[in-house]
Amino acid sequence: MKMFFSEIRSAVLVTLMLAVVCCGLYPLVVFGIGQVLFHDKANGSLLLDAKGTIHGSRLLGQLFTGDKYFHSRPSAAGAGYDATSSGGSNLGPTSRKLHDSIAQNVTDYRSQNGLATNIPVPADAVTASASGLDPHISPENAELQVDRIAKVRSMTQEEIRRLISQNTDAPDLGFLGDSGVNVLTLNLALDAAASSTAEKPVAQSP
Repeated sequence: MKMFFSEIRSAVLVTLMLAVVCCGLYPLVVFGIGQVLFHDKANGSLLLDAKGTIHGSRLLGQLFTGDKYFHSRPSAAGAGYDATSSGGSNLGPTSRKLHDSIAQNVTDYRSQNGLATNIPVPADAVTASASGLDPHISPENAELQVDRIAKVRSMTQEEIRRLISQNTDAPDLGFLGDSGVNVLTLNLALDAAASSTAEKPVAQSP
């Protein structure tokens, strides 16, 4: 009996020790390392303006429909870019619904951007990603939207292409995947450029 209680005591002590280490110390150490070395990523890669207003995360896409903004790729996550319903449409290549949806997206995309019917449309402009939350579009997709945005914002295409370049993420490690244009950061940069232009004082005639 004495040996039995000794074994019970040892098991309880080991359980308590592992609980303290694995459920307390280890999470605290990992949390501390994340906050010190990867503060931005550990807190969701949030995008804030000068006033501290959060506009979203650079890791999650958002829906943009205004003519003055770059449009994100379609999303099948809930009503669109719903982080609580992340996922694709799960429609197969033989699905008539998928075929009709893509055909309508192609028509809408060409109409929105003033493209001729013989201009190829990038796949990411008319199909949803597997997560429905992809924050990027292809450089080709962004390029086809430049003319529309330049006209609406009264900016030169060169100015807009410079912002596209500044908000394009290279492939991971330089070779994994493709380059992608972050739509949220790009649209925020467009607004910032418009704001700085509006704040410039008008030169007075001597």
